[in-house]
Amino acid sequence: MGYKSFEDLEVWQKSCRLAVEVYEYFRECQDYALKDQMTRAAVSVASNIAEGAERDSKTEFIRFLHISKGSAAELRTQIYIATRIGLVSEDKQRELVGELKKISSMVHSLINSIKKT
Repeated sequence: MGYKSFEDLEVWQKSCRLAVEVYEYFRECQDYALKDQMTRAAVSVASNIAEGAERDSKTEFIRFLHISKGSAAELRTQIYIATRIGLVSEDKQRELVGELKKISSMVHSLINSIKKT
């Protein structure tokens, strides 16, 4: 694979930006339980990419990438719920879900790339 550190991975960079965006969007949110779940899931996407990359094992890296994909799906679900209860606008939902689908696709491609090496 063509990277020296997880910081070089575009998918990790995108995931970090998304986590910051989720934190900023929900900064004033009074629904502390949902806000906590969503920010944890958002942080987990990037964190698991980083942790897996540092494991020095293809098998472990792939395992953590799958966890990252799971966190992305979890966050998508929470965004759908937040939209239905009026915490997230339809436009913001489309934006965040679109970005999460892109990230999941990138993680999937990275998994396939690692399996081929």
